This record gives sequence, structure tokens and C-alpha cells, in this order.
Amino acid sequence: MKKKQALVRKIIQALQSELERFAKAARASHAEATDPQSKAEHKYDTRGLEAAYLAGGQARKVSELEETIEQFKKLKITEFTPDTPIDYGALVQVEMRGAASWYFIGPKAGGLEIVHDKEEITVITPQSPLGEQLFEKKQGDKFKFGAGRDTTEGKIVTVS
Repeated sequence: MKKKQALVRKIIQALQSELERFAKAARASHAEATDPQSKAEHKYDTRGLEAAYLAGGQARKVSELEETIEQFKKLKITEFTPDTPIDYGALVQVEMRGAASWYFIGPKAGGLEIVHDKEEITVITPQSPLGEQLFEKKQGDKFKFGAGRDTTEGKIVTVS
């Protein structure tokens, strides 16, 4: 349980770091967009407009990150037993093609990689292709992942 709480804290720290980068970039883009120097000099001069679009996109990303951080702060951390179906907050070890990998089922931030206890753990969501295969399965279950010729069989080794 403490291991997962520490993992969630690391995820939140990584998201807050990303939030700070995007907030700084959004402020810089906004300043550029509103700078008198960015005023169009002719009809084909779009520097100010481009900066405004960029600032808007970065502001949306800041808002999304703030929402994601709040969701991780509210995430209920529970221990999973071998008979508990995989759900949000599960730390899952999967074996595919002879290699074992760790995944944390989170509400958002899919693809975020965290090194925790010398293990690389990737955050996935139930909406991702792998998350969809794992969600509600149990330790020891097998699943198929991929499509066509690239389909591989995996096994859920550990759920905690």
C-alpha cells in the first residue's frame, strides 16, 4: 500500500513539473500575443495570431494537467488480491513475449513513465488498448494484445 502511495506521489510530482513547464510557456506565448510588437504590419503577417493560438492551446493543456493532478490526488489507493478484478489504482505486472513490464492503471496521464523502486512503471488508462485488455481481469488471466499478425498473448503475473 505504501509503495503505491509513494508511486502516486511521484506521478503527481511529474505532472506538476509538466504543469509548471506548460504554465510558463503559456505565459510567454500570451505575452508575445499581446505585445505591441506582434501587431500585424500587413494582412499576411500572422505572428500575433499564431502566438494567440499557441497561448490558447497551452492554456488548455494547463487546465487539463490541473484536472489530471486533482484526479490522482482523489484516487483511492487500495490493495488488490489475486482475486480482485483490475480497476483504477491497480499496479499490474504483465508478461508478454518473455518480458515482464509494470503498469499502473490511472484515470489519465496514459504513457507517463515513472521509475519507482528501480522499476519502470508506465501509467495506462482503461481506455488504452492495453488497459482495455487488462481492466477487470485478475492475476493469472491471459489476454491477447495487438491486431492481425502483431497479436501476442500476455499473462497478468502480479496485481497489487
